Amino acid sequence: MKQITIAIDGHSSCGKSTMAKDLAKEIGYIYIDTGAMYRSVTLFALQNGLITDAGIDEEALRQRMAEIVITFSLNEKKGRPDTYLNGVCIENEIRTMEVSKYVSPIATLSFVREALVDMQRLMGAAKGVIMDGRDIGTVVFPDAELKIFVTASTDVRAQRRYDELTAKGEICSLDEIRANIIERDRIDSTRAISPLRKAEDAIVLDNSNMTIAEQKVWLLEQYHRATAE
Repeated sequence: MKQITIAIDGHSSCGKSTMAKDLAKEIGYIYIDTGAMYRSVTLFALQNGLITDAGIDEEALRQRMAEIVITFSLNEKKGRPDTYLNGVCIENEIRTMEVSKYVSPIATLSFVREALVDMQRLMGAAKGVIMDGRDIGTVVFPDAELKIFVTASTDVRAQRRYDELTAKGEICSLDEIRANIIERDRIDSTRAISPLRKAEDAIVLDNSNMTIAEQKVWLLEQYHRATAE
């Protein structure tokens, strides 16, 4: 069976990463969480005082981008890859509300996007890869053989995110999460560089009322169709 590139784009908290990880495991592809890469840059900025109440120190972050090395390593216990920043596993740290608050503004910075897109293209050059994010099918891999655009209602996404965070023991507010999702959608969709939008040839998946099992069946059908063409 031929190897292809699978691009999964869509709104925040739609479960893109979960479905991409599961599909990659099922078909033996490499999974790359591009959202985790932007979260890693955001965490680096937070850890190094480059984000304050005054905003993001863009010039300082630009000068320090070369210090940021993002890698992925398979977690044998979970059967999924963990994200590493400069050799340190940060999988839990990048999923907090603090990082979520700043990741969309960080992702609007042209020098951040250029650096990460270059990394992503290198990672996926050999095909047999699944990437999820905001601009995979439109910018990173516009020639991907299978493009999926995922969406869900704001309330459903907020509840999913709330459940995910509380399961990890994080104290959070459903209203705050909903407001964060609305703001991230606004920033992602209106930024000047690589805004979130559906590629013309992408297949839309509204998973508001779907179970993970139903999503898996649907994704496998799309994969088999794309590899048979």
